[in-house]
Amino acid sequence: MQRRKLLGSGATAVSAAVGAGILSACTIRREEESGSNSSQPKIRWRMATSWPPSLDTIYGGAETISRRVNELSGGNFQIKPYAAGELVPGLEVLDAVQAGSVECGHTASYYYIGKNPGFAFGTSVPFGLTAQQQNAWLYEAGGNDAINNLYADFGVISFPAGNTGAQMGGWFKRKLEGLSSLQGLKMRIPGLGGKVLAQLGVNVQVLPGGEIYLALERGAIDAAEWTGPYDDEKLGLAKAARFYYYPGWWEPGPTLAALVNQQAWSKLPSEYQAMFNTACYEANLTMLSRYDNLNGAALQRLLKGNTELVPYDQSILKAAQEAAFQLYSDTAAKDASFRSLLQQWQGFRKQVYAWNNVNEFSFARFSYDQLQGT
Repeated sequence: MQRRKLLGSGATAVSAAVGAGILSACTIRREEESGSNSSQPKIRWRMATSWPPSLDTIYGGAETISRRVNELSGGNFQIKPYAAGELVPGLEVLDAVQAGSVECGHTASYYYIGKNPGFAFGTSVPFGLTAQQQNAWLYEAGGNDAINNLYADFGVISFPAGNTGAQMGGWFKRKLEGLSSLQGLKMRIPGLGGKVLAQLGVNVQVLPGGEIYLALERGAIDAAEWTGPYDDEKLGLAKAARFYYYPGWWEPGPTLAALVNQQAWSKLPSEYQAMFNTACYEANLTMLSRYDNLNGAALQRLLKGNTELVPYDQSILKAAQEAAFQLYSDTAAKDASFRSLLQQWQGFRKQVYAWNNVNEFSFARFSYDQLQGT
């Protein structure tokens, strides 16, 4: 299909092109309010998600969007979120939105790198951007427009709608002893981080959040990463593995996305489009704030148990970084759209790293060193 460039971003990202999966009339119901002065239609959408409700912070991103559009529209525009597996499996949200079986979804773009490797940048890539840097790229430096150019081939529009902040480096049943200990290790990890570890000898598996504990506890996998202490504690991962590694170099600032079927979007009144866009902004900020508030206390609870906090060996970090940028280069040589996106992203990364090294990182290094001395 010929790539279509979406115009603008957010509420202005509307395309008239419609691919496969025409929405049936029953999925969008516009009912004029009888006996009401409202001129706006009643619209009911369904939102498939990749998350179990037990992970209240990440699933909360979908709930924030649903609650806010309902409030802003006075109940005329309602979105009902569904947990992973209720409508579609957690890793098939894009497929459902593309087909029009649901109007929208809440998921992570990097789950779909098999469809287009560039989708990884919509979430996070190894040794990439922090949450604040990711937001700056997506909102102000053309990042979300670039991601939406990829989604246009699927009849879908993407909105940033959550961020977990820098993640942890995963749970391991046994302690790593250098780079060689990765050989043959079975680990749950998605996205390009998984591809990097595969190059380092790891047997990579991709599982939705609700399936990780059993796989780790029963020995189907040797290690797993999810997000950070708060969610990992809820999933019970500390009961299945002891060694908790850091940092999560593959996800320094992962964005979650609200995906919308283009045809459904084009039928929304402009006021409802603005409401949805605003709700996604709120979900993005709220999720990050909640995780930063909750993760510290959760980590302390884990450390009071049997959890042992372990930093990644420098040999692993250096090998992973080298493998990551070689992967980007190799993929760019084969895929023109990936190459274009990578060049744009690398230019921003170089600029923002230089700036943050002067302002935020220098402040953090001094302050944290002083804290360690008190």
